[in-house]
Amino acid sequence: MASGSRPDLSTIAGLILAGGGIIGGLLLEGGSVRDILQHTAAIIVICGTFGAVMINFPLPVVIGGMKRFVHVFIDNSQDMHQIVDLIVEMAAKARKQGIVSLEEDMNSTSEPFLKKALGLAVDGTDLQELRRMLELQIDQDEHHAGQEAKVWESAGGYAPTIGIIGAVMGLIQVMKNLANIDEVGHGIAVAFVATVYGVAFSNILFLPAANKIKSRIQGEVQRKELILEGVSAMVEGLNPKLIKVKLEAYLTDHDPAKAAAKGT
Repeated sequence: MASGSRPDLSTIAGLILAGGGIIGGLLLEGGSVRDILQHTAAIIVICGTFGAVMINFPLPVVIGGMKRFVHVFIDNSQDMHQIVDLIVEMAAKARKQGIVSLEEDMNSTSEPFLKKALGLAVDGTDLQELRRMLELQIDQDEHHAGQEAKVWESAGGYAPTIGIIGAVMGLIQVMKNLANIDEVGHGIAVAFVATVYGVAFSNILFLPAANKIKSRIQGEVQRKELILEGVSAMVEGLNPKLIKVKLEAYLTDHDPAKAAAKGT
């Protein structure tokens, strides 16, 4: 049961469209890309934002959020239909040979949550206790992942304010040179680049990244709930055909067209 690592075309296309629209509008107004390429403004916004984030969250959560950022650009989600087929196959084997016969399948699977669920089932864990333990695992995993998503949500909240701080700092430098009126206009324009960076990073990258990560988390939760229901049904000794019908309810929202095709 392999997970497919695929580039997230929605994220890539969205960044290109948003960035292209902003730069294109600047050029149509007679501006130049060099007008907004200010490394000092970028340093202020990026360092200031992530400094505030590190104050706001424990370091392990910040590191976890940074690692999870790759999920914005890469889709590692597993094929839910493949998981259903695997569980139904295991259920048929367990119905014929007993639940203990799944020990070999447990050792060969690369899915950690499925391995844990099968391990509890093979060990003869009471069904209610099995459900409680796996539901607790799902809740805890969702909580930790949600905290990591909040790292980027928090960055999206801080970035515009840090951008304003950068703009004010730039204006302070402008005020020192009021005697040279020719430089004042240029200095004011440069000063406000930090505000542009703060708002742009927040609304084009940080906040959308937080929401994309949350979407990935919901997909992970759905997958684990599917596995929980499938293994519980195995322990109950349900007919594999009934298990398949039960689990296909999870496929409706995941991929309606594919789910309908699989059911025919």
